Amino acid sequence: MKNLSLLILSFVLLLGATACESELDLVPQGAPSSGNFWKTPADAKAGVNAIYALYSDDNMYGRGFFWLNNASDDIGTKPRQNAERIKNFIVDGAESDTKDIWRIHYEIMKRCNDVIRNIPKINLDEKTKNTMLGEAYFNHAVMHLELAYHYGDDRAGIPIQDREAPTNVYVPRAKNVAENYAYIAADLVKAADLLPYFNELTSDNYGRAHKTAAWGYLVRTYLYAKDWDNAIKYANMIVNSGKHKLLDNFEDVFKIKNNWSSEYIWSVTSSAENTSLGSIFPGVCLEDKGWGAYNGWGNFYPTKELFDTYDPTDKRRSATILQKGDKFLYFGELVTFNEGKYIVSSSNRTGYQFNKYMEPFGYPKTNSGGIDIRYVNANGDKPSTALNVPLLRYADVILMLAEAKLMKGLNADTEINMIRHRAGLGDLAGATMTDLKRERRCELAGEWTDRHFDLVRWGDAQATYAKPLHHYNGTVIYPARNFNPAIHHVWPIPPDEIAVSKGALTQNKGW
Repeated sequence: MKNLSLLILSFVLLLGATACESELDLVPQGAPSSGNFWKTPADAKAGVNAIYALYSDDNMYGRGFFWLNNASDDIGTKPRQNAERIKNFIVDGAESDTKDIWRIHYEIMKRCNDVIRNIPKINLDEKTKNTMLGEAYFNHAVMHLELAYHYGDDRAGIPIQDREAPTNVYVPRAKNVAENYAYIAADLVKAADLLPYFNELTSDNYGRAHKTAAWGYLVRTYLYAKDWDNAIKYANMIVNSGKHKLLDNFEDVFKIKNNWSSEYIWSVTSSAENTSLGSIFPGVCLEDKGWGAYNGWGNFYPTKELFDTYDPTDKRRSATILQKGDKFLYFGELVTFNEGKYIVSSSNRTGYQFNKYMEPFGYPKTNSGGIDIRYVNANGDKPSTALNVPLLRYADVILMLAEAKLMKGLNADTEINMIRHRAGLGDLAGATMTDLKRERRCELAGEWTDRHFDLVRWGDAQATYAKPLHHYNGTVIYPARNFNPAIHHVWPIPPDEIAVSKGALTQNKGW
């Protein structure tokens, strides 16, 4: 991953980024398009690397995109006007924290389409060419899917870029989101056919797209499309591939040494050789100001509702959440959470902290008292670490398989008990959707699988958000909220994009 990360960094610095009127505008933004580019194998490699360059953008998987998950009942956020607006479903899409989500996703899709359109014309060996095309189809599909379920529904999907005519800038919305899911699935099938398995990659290419990642996102796509048969089919293909298994200990999933473990499927990748690269999300979840030892941002905290969901014997609880009195390693010292010197700040809305991403902050500082940059970026204004931030892992695939089976009226005890065994919990017989929902929440809390849209997908959001959320001491931090499932099941499209679209884009109804 070192080589991939450094290639991305040097490529972006070389080309720079130009402003863009609209994310549907196909003028290059720090990525090649045509002209004197797309001629040589080196051009092809640089073009593919550019696809990955925006993943670590602060407004993508750094924190911006996670603000939309702030709506969920798992999260209490540092007091912030836009966070409160999201929480109460009164956003307009112009908020500084969220307006770039749409633009960045479309920019990555544009870069993918540049690769798909141009690489077939470059003199490359067939294997290299196929792998590069697979990477482009895969990344386009991931970006497309994330926007589709965030902004599209049965009334209108999201625009599908004209892959063959990049000058066709103003693209209307798809008729409905089902069109998007069909397009996404087709891209992922192509990607899977072209890509190698992860174990066939050399270590300098870790972090690139691979076959079971494409199958994993097919499972997710079909879950949102309510195509249970295909969700089961591709989940079983992953299981039967023998390429993945759950780690024995849940807490080990979130350790730097296991960035590329058997549970890895897809992540925002980091680099132990250069911790200035990668996602800032671990530092975003660290206590505000980091008790004076590091510049934690303290944006997202677990709620009492999430904590109380866990059985007290569930091993995942302590691995996921720090509660008052818990011991943890912090820059080489064993300290006590929310006591003495490590009491939480007033901006901590819940009195808890996510523990999943804390391992990089456990290593001692250097002899001179500085941050050990093998684990954490010394620049606290970009608190990235050497820990990969999971976007899709094997446990999620198992739970999606269980969900699809239950939706078809099939038994899913095997899958649900796999997850429970690792958590130290007993077997269930005749597991229900209620059991699945609990296991999914406990397993994936604080991750990018998106609890908010789980609730929306299940039709549970309105009832869930009609209940208040609490601090660990029982005080209410958010009163009951009004979620209208006819409106709030999608987010508003940024109005700036509508304004420059020449009528091609229309706003989601009710926003």
